[in-house]
Amino acid sequence: MHTLENLTIIWIGVLLAHFMARATRLTPVLFYLFMGAVYVNTGILPTEPGEFIRVFAEIGIILIMFALGFEESTDNFIAGVKRSWGIAFFGGISPFLTAYLLALYFWEDTNMALVVGLAMAATAVSLTLMSLKSEGLNKTRAATGIMTSALLDDIASLAMVAVIIPIASGQASVGLLSVGLIMLKAVGFFIVVAILAVWVLPSESKGPLYFVPGLGRFGINHIFSFTRGQRTLVILIFVMLVAISSHALGLHPAVGAYMAGLILREEYFKKAPTAIVGVEEDDDAPEDFKTIKRLIDNVAFVWIGPVFFVALGAKIIFDWDLLVSVVPYVAALTITLIIVQIISAGVAARYTGGFNFEESVMIGLGMLGRAELAFVVMDIAYVQNDILTDAAFYTLMVTAFFMNISVPLGIRFWKPYFVKSGGS
Repeated sequence: MHTLENLTIIWIGVLLAHFMARATRLTPVLFYLFMGAVYVNTGILPTEPGEFIRVFAEIGIILIMFALGFEESTDNFIAGVKRSWGIAFFGGISPFLTAYLLALYFWEDTNMALVVGLAMAATAVSLTLMSLKSEGLNKTRAATGIMTSALLDDIASLAMVAVIIPIASGQASVGLLSVGLIMLKAVGFFIVVAILAVWVLPSESKGPLYFVPGLGRFGINHIFSFTRGQRTLVILIFVMLVAISSHALGLHPAVGAYMAGLILREEYFKKAPTAIVGVEEDDDAPEDFKTIKRLIDNVAFVWIGPVFFVALGAKIIFDWDLLVSVVPYVAALTITLIIVQIISAGVAARYTGGFNFEESVMIGLGMLGRAELAFVVMDIAYVQNDILTDAAFYTLMVTAFFMNISVPLGIRFWKPYFVKSGGS
């Protein structure tokens, strides 16, 4: 019963967060994090959420990322990748070097500094896109630039995890072969997704499968015709399979979920061009694109997805004496990283991506979040390998917390200027 009680408490927090967000006209994400921190530090929730809540939260972030990808145009995303390489490079290397140098100055430990830099290098894209969605900006060019840049950052950060963690923990040195294998897996995943998008899902495909008897003109809309009322279930199965494949190749499952949503097009939900023999056509199409999208949005953004952010906020456990001692470190790291991240990503967006000034600033603000990968790195370095000291761990936790808070606040603050400039 404790797991059900905890889930009920979290849902109450989610509801309260919605009320607070409505009263303050801020994004609910900020208050999800706040409620999680309040719950765990007042003893309402345990410091260890339990396997059920962890899995539930993981499903939440997968659904959020799928829902966000489901809204995005594949063509816009591909165009965004071409424009975002500079944002990913400069927006990732700048905070890494900044955090590394500050940590080296604070604690005079190279291994610890490497881990601190790594934890602060990757962007929490789900937090940013949730914040953009709450402001009605999730379909803009800036949002696509943030998403594509963050995905490229995550791939690079995963390679850095493979290199830096073994070095920092004193394990055997890592060679080029190991790093190359990681990159090969990541590239392989995106190739598989591209094959799905071009040759497997669409019935109008002209690729190699077109000439295979029985498969050449068979696409996902035929499966929808066959399953009729189970379209949503078919989609969720597809999403989970892609997410599992992503995880198996070393990427976060949420990355796979986003890509799964990205390659599902609205036209796939129309009636198949040729009927399946023996299967009655579903002319009414009760589960059309808009209905399914509305259902997925409700699940992702209202009652399952928010659990992830409450659980994320619950990772901030206050030890007041230790917190007071790290205040100077947190202040220096947070302020410097915010300035460096906005400038590096914003300038790169302006001069390598061709975004206008207002879009560039929005991209810089959107790249401030630190969540999924940052906390994975902290767990590996602090819990599993004892690389970080207590002071360094708390500094990273609180810095990540404040940087996460800065995302919805910054986006909210900059929105009038962004909209006035015609940001699209």
